[in-house]
Amino acid sequence: MTFERLGTMNVNAEGHLEIGGVDTLKLAEKYGTPLYVYDVALIRDRARGFKKTFEELGVKAQVAYASKAFSAVAIYQLMAEEGLSLDVVSGGELYTAIKAGFPAERVHFHGNNKSVEEIHMALDYGIGCFVLDNYYEISLLEDILIERNEKAAVLIRVTPGIEAHTHDYILTGQDDSKFGFGLTNGQAEAAIKQVLHASASFDLIGLHCHIGSQIFETTGFKLAARRIMDKLVEWHQTLGFDSQVLNLGGGFGVRYTAEDEPLEPSEYVRQIIEEVRDVASTNAIAIPEIWIEPGRSLVGEAGTTLYKVGSRKEVPGIRNYVAVDGGMSDNIRPALYDAHYDAVLAASPEKIPEETVAIAGKCCESGDMLIWDLPLPKSNAGEVLAVFCTGAYGYAMASNYNRIPRPPVVFVENGIDKLIVARETYENLVQNDLPL
Repeated sequence: MTFERLGTMNVNAEGHLEIGGVDTLKLAEKYGTPLYVYDVALIRDRARGFKKTFEELGVKAQVAYASKAFSAVAIYQLMAEEGLSLDVVSGGELYTAIKAGFPAERVHFHGNNKSVEEIHMALDYGIGCFVLDNYYEISLLEDILIERNEKAAVLIRVTPGIEAHTHDYILTGQDDSKFGFGLTNGQAEAAIKQVLHASASFDLIGLHCHIGSQIFETTGFKLAARRIMDKLVEWHQTLGFDSQVLNLGGGFGVRYTAEDEPLEPSEYVRQIIEEVRDVASTNAIAIPEIWIEPGRSLVGEAGTTLYKVGSRKEVPGIRNYVAVDGGMSDNIRPALYDAHYDAVLAASPEKIPEETVAIAGKCCESGDMLIWDLPLPKSNAGEVLAVFCTGAYGYAMASNYNRIPRPPVVFVENGIDKLIVARETYENLVQNDLPL
């Protein structure tokens, strides 16, 4: 059996799955299971690849990590090391950035309902910019800035009316969305006028859009870029507004299974730049600084979750179930999005499959199924199952459903493993509970 070796994945001399030069069986023994394992070299490679593409094409840019994909102090510090900016969407993510010592001027604050407390926290930290999402927020932020006698750099989020080819639940750029101002219905222009009118409080540096997630083709990105650039040409003439920044978000697809065929991350960037350059040169306007916000495409394929096999149930003529010691509490995506994954036995990743099984989680929920049809060799209780491409929206969306503690997170690089998030304990589960 062959499997897709992502990043530094290898089969070592013992025939075991190895990541970052570390035997995954030894990781499971040392830290227990379930366990999230991140290939740091792959994350670095992806970050450098995005930056290199902009540099090669001579375009001023920022690559901001969309940290909702996986938020922790150590991953923020890793992104800072690689010279990336940071996209946060809540006070919790911002607080994590502060604790990580992330450079404030490279923090961009998103979200469709920022609270007064979150805005003050961001201003106190001196973040780089706010991304304005609705008229209420424009007025709220302006009032706070007047009260503080401060001025803030802002982008306006627009919805360009593009439907990306992805799961409906993660479409965010179409007209009917809770995010942003409509580009085609006049809302975006009205928002720009309102922000420009409040120039004592706002420095309007540009526009932002995000058309969706897990997108495998460039058509949507190119169309969004062209629609916004066409509008920028119009607003240059009618409003005297010149956008210094065009933030085209993220959503670049990754490989979860053999059915997924994403482009190289650099290819998305190249085609976006071509579209922006074409409109700019045709209309003799300056090319704005281009920002992108990869999240999943930076950390998704770098993550692997290790589970321990437990019980087995055979339903004659229908299906064989193999249960593991985790499930929807550490990976909600199969239940929430019908997401698909590949997996192997860590002790024998290249062994020829002998059966097709369904990987069941341990939660008291019939929908707690991680993988429905997985070819595997015969497995026994206690063996370690490695599920690939769990680096995005695994730990980030984990819960304590059924009062199951969240797993730890380990970074591996150059033969060294480092614990960066400790395993929750039962005591952690009740520490905020109060008695009658």
